[in-house]
Amino acid sequence: MSNRIALLLAVVCATLASGVVSTAVAQAASDAGRWEVPRTPDGHPDLTGSWSNSTLTPFERREGQGPVYTWEEVEEIERPGDGCPANPGTVACGRVDNQGDGSLTNERRLSGAEYDEVYWERGSLVAIVNGEPRASLITNPANGRRPARTPEAERLIQESEDSRSQFERYDHPELRPFAERCLLFGGPGPPILPVGAYNSNYRIVQTADHVMIMSEMIHDTRIIRIGEPNPLPEDVRPWFGDSWGRWEGDALVVETTNINPVQSLRGVPPSKHMKVTERFTRVDEETILYAFTVEDPTMYTQAWGGEIPFKQLHAQIYEYACHEGNYSLAGVLSGARYEETMEAQGASDSRRD
Repeated sequence: MSNRIALLLAVVCATLASGVVSTAVAQAASDAGRWEVPRTPDGHPDLTGSWSNSTLTPFERREGQGPVYTWEEVEEIERPGDGCPANPGTVACGRVDNQGDGSLTNERRLSGAEYDEVYWERGSLVAIVNGEPRASLITNPANGRRPARTPEAERLIQESEDSRSQFERYDHPELRPFAERCLLFGGPGPPILPVGAYNSNYRIVQTADHVMIMSEMIHDTRIIRIGEPNPLPEDVRPWFGDSWGRWEGDALVVETTNINPVQSLRGVPPSKHMKVTERFTRVDEETILYAFTVEDPTMYTQAWGGEIPFKQLHAQIYEYACHEGNYSLAGVLSGARYEETMEAQGASDSRRD
């Protein structure tokens, strides 16, 4: 009898132990699959790395489009064009905002003039935020478009246009765009928006008291100081403004003021009252969710903003040696002087005959 009891106890103990081990193994497997935010030695989420915000989602939503695409629309938007495998999402190979109004259309150019499409990288995927395929990067206002400009904004913009209208486009180098002069592209913001045709890539380096964001385009570099703000005087307005960051839980919140008056945002210059608030939140191994709000009561009738996923870039960011290869500025100015000389002499350019 005692042997039977001992055997029964042994079976019961083995069964219980097996259950404990199975539960422990299952928990360990679950823990192994759960992503944890990588942290710096001071305990904050680590944003360091190479990232890209390239996307097929337009900046502003087209009229009549809802805030989220259907998955059928996503499939259609992301589908590469026939005979254009090099870079889905380009003018030659997919849907792009070539109407200037946020509408995604299909345009294929098959002439030899499009041989350089291989060099473009306008994005190949729709932006997914919280599981939603977004139809615009702007999410506030609800229509996904920038709010109306104020009468003061219209006056200032017209004043600037009137001032420039006294010159021809190629009269002197100061009239040429900043990017053409290798001065500024504006990649690191604020806000940090996809730069367009290619190189929407960024390198973030983080320390306990600073975060550096370098854009691949023209290697623009923005320094964000962490801690109690010590703001610049109102009349000091550097490139990329005066940025101060703080941690709110696991989100890096950055407020920027004093943005340079000629560093326009999609054609609208900032007033001295402009403030941009940004949030950087590491949401998974491959993604930083970037959110921004623009407040400028002088220029806009209301605040506006949006959300953009930054995806980890598994590629090298190379030096953007802009000045070393910048032949365009000298070329367009010398070309303009040549045309003026020919016109003054009453001569025609035989190359155009």
